[in-house]
Formats: sequence, C-alpha cells, structure tokens
Amino acid sequence: MWDQRYSSAEFIYGKEANDFLQENYQRIPVGGRVLCLGEGEGRNAVFLAEQGYEVTAMDLSEVGLKKALQLAHDKGVTMDTQVADLADYDFGQDKWDGIISIWAHTSEAVRQRVHLQIAPALKAGGVFILEAYTFEHTTLPAVGGPPASQKGIFMSLENLRIELAALTEDIAVEKQRMVSEGEMHQGLSAVVQFVGHK
Repeated sequence: MWDQRYSSAEFIYGKEANDFLQENYQRIPVGGRVLCLGEGEGRNAVFLAEQGYEVTAMDLSEVGLKKALQLAHDKGVTMDTQVADLADYDFGQDKWDGIISIWAHTSEAVRQRVHLQIAPALKAGGVFILEAYTFEHTTLPAVGGPPASQKGIFMSLENLRIELAALTEDIAVEKQRMVSEGEMHQGLSAVVQFVGHK
C-alpha cells in the first residue's frame, strides 16, 4: 500500500516538516542522533538534518525512502535510511538523543511494543516527540488520518501516558488544530501531542 501511495512524483504530504516538530525539535540535544519512525517521504528527517542532527529515517516503504534521499540531496544534507517494519524493529539501547513519531500509526499491539522501547533506546536526556490522530478526528471533515473502521490504530493521551510512563512529560495534550501538509493532510484535525524526555 505505502509503496503505491509514495509512487507519485509529488510529495503527497509536502516537503515541509510537521509544525509540531518544528516548534519542539530544539528540545533534542544539539547535534544528536535522531531516529524518525515511519518517516515516509522524509520531510521531517530532512528538516532535522538541516538543523545539524545525525538522522536515521526508517520506514516500511523503500519507495518512500528513495524520495526521502532525493529530498535530502536536493536540500544539500545527508541522512541514513532503513527499510524496516516497526513490528520487529530493534531500537537499540541508550542509542538515540531523539526519537520522532509523526503520524506513525500502527496496530495497537505494535504501538505498545514500540512505545515500550522508547525509554530504553534514548540516551540520558534524550527526547521523544509524537503527534498522532485521535479517534475524534473521524468526526471532522479534514483530509487525512486512518479510517474510522480502524479504531485501534488511533492514539489517545490516556494510552500514551500508560505506554510512555518511563519518560518525564514535557507536553501532553489532546487538541484540535489546523493541519496543512501536502494533499493528504489538510484541515481541522483532532490530534494528540506528546513530548517527553529520559
């Protein structure tokens, strides 16, 4: 599905980094190693590389990551990419200064597996930044987000606080906000935003 979605010459989620990430990336230790989860076409990873971070972008889609590398080349930065599935991805231990999860929706079981690995994978002082859709999003007319039929892959602040309890909360909120990211994310959206540190 994702290879097909990313096969367009256009960057379907745009080339600009997510707004919430742009507002909060400075919390990550300067010049640190950053892992971007489900990074797709690479806009967030490329942005972080432009800020001087050592970035690894991982995604299930080789097609998406090829576009990510092209975007990095066009912007004059370098980054690593890994074609991998979050269902069995090894985050490592004390490895990352930052981990980024922007719209990285998975099944509930995979999400819980991923979130249990965040704190151990972060170095001391490392930062986790997440934005995702809540189920309330299905009541809004915006473009984007998972289908209502897949209720289990939406996120909530309640669940995140349980799954990320090993982190110290810096930001934790559910809200509605305007999103404008390419053709696939547009309009008033219901989201959960979380920033925590180790």
